[in-house]
Formats: sequence, structure tokens, C-alpha cells
Amino acid sequence: MSIWGSLIGGMIGFSIGGPFGMLLGSLLGGKISRTRTNAGFRASAQSQRIFALSLIVLSAKLSKADGKVSREELIAVKDKLRIPENELDEVGKIFNRAKEESTGYEPYAKQIAQFYQGNINVLEEVINILFYIAESDGEVSQSELIMIENISKIFGLSQVQFDSIRESRKSSDKLNPYVVLESLPSDNIQLIRKKYIKLSKENHPDLLMNKGVPKEVIEESKKKMRAINSAWNQIQKLKSN
Repeated sequence: MSIWGSLIGGMIGFSIGGPFGMLLGSLLGGKISRTRTNAGFRASAQSQRIFALSLIVLSAKLSKADGKVSREELIAVKDKLRIPENELDEVGKIFNRAKEESTGYEPYAKQIAQFYQGNINVLEEVINILFYIAESDGEVSQSELIMIENISKIFGLSQVQFDSIRESRKSSDKLNPYVVLESLPSDNIQLIRKKYIKLSKENHPDLLMNKGVPKEVIEESKKKMRAINSAWNQIQKLKSN
């Protein structure tokens, strides 16, 4: 069954505080408890459902970051998140409510960071997918870039980690391999290899799925792995010359 199926109804009975609780409660007529803390949120919610919900809400906020919502961005949300046609109406309710409400993206980002605390790889994947959504209309606007970078800071990602994700979005012939592998040209090959192995393990699709990334959105993780492998191959050639 798709992760998107009955997403709203599936939240009934969960105790979700904060902005997510308010948003879902407004869609369900207050059936979502708002009285408990994020500890209850972590304990009772399925990680994949929360990941899916996070992507819908942040994508909605991102879609209007540059002052307009393009058709390409809406198509990208549907295609990237692999939302079946028969489930678009339900997902659309969440997307539209998040887009129209006055709450900014920051409170949602903070709640996501709390839920995935200590799970930095999953948070990196959220940033990776937000870049995909922003790229869908041909380019990432300055306002979109600022928003994605701010979310990464709320998530606790370092500038080096953010730059690595951003650089890995480029084609293999244009990416800076050192940035992708969070390294410097002055680093020796042994140190860079250690970082390559570390990043390969952290970004392996199987590991991310085990940590709560739904299979519907795992394709971007595979692209990040290809960028990591390409960067390592390039560096080996550069260091051997």
C-alpha cells in the first residue's frame, strides 16, 4: 500500500502537538490531540508517515517562497513523492492547507528536527528532496535557496553538509568532487577515502529506508549515491596525477 493512502485518516488517534497537530486537527475537525508534547509525537507516529507529511508541508511552503506557485512545482511534488492519482485529493488537502495558512515553515522544520533528532541522514534527505522540488521549474530561485538553507540550519546541518547536498545535485561532469565528499583539495587520499566510506554508508538507500524514508521517495538517495561514487572516482584520478 502507498504511504500516501489514507494519510489524514491514519493520523486519527495519534497525539501530535505543535504546528503539525494544529494543521491536521483543522482538517479532521479537532480529532487530533494537541495536548501532548513532541515526545508523544515521536512515540506514537510511524516514522514514514511523518516523513511523508513533512515533505508535503515543506513542499507547500517552498512552492510559494518565490512569490508564485508554478504548475511545474506542483507536478514535481506529485511526481517526486509518487502520489497516485486516486490519492491526490487527500494529499492536496494537506498541501493546500499548509500553503494557505499563515504559519511559516520554521515551526514545522523545528518539529521535524525534534522528531528525527540524532537521525541526521534522514534530515539530509529532506533537504535533498526540497532541492528537487525547487529545481522543477528550471532553476532554484534565491528565495528558495535561502529557505532551504535556513531549514538545513534548523535541522542542525553544518554548512559543509549543506554544500555537499547542493553540489551533489549537479551532473557528474560539473560537480566539485571535494565539496560532495566534504573534503578539501589539500586533504590526503586516505582522509578523503574515509569520508567517502562514511558518506556511502550514511546515504545508502537501504539504511535510509530502515530509518524511516519511504520507498516512494528513495530515488533521490540513489542519485546522491551516484554523485558520491562519481566524486570519489574523480578524486582518485586527480590524486594519481
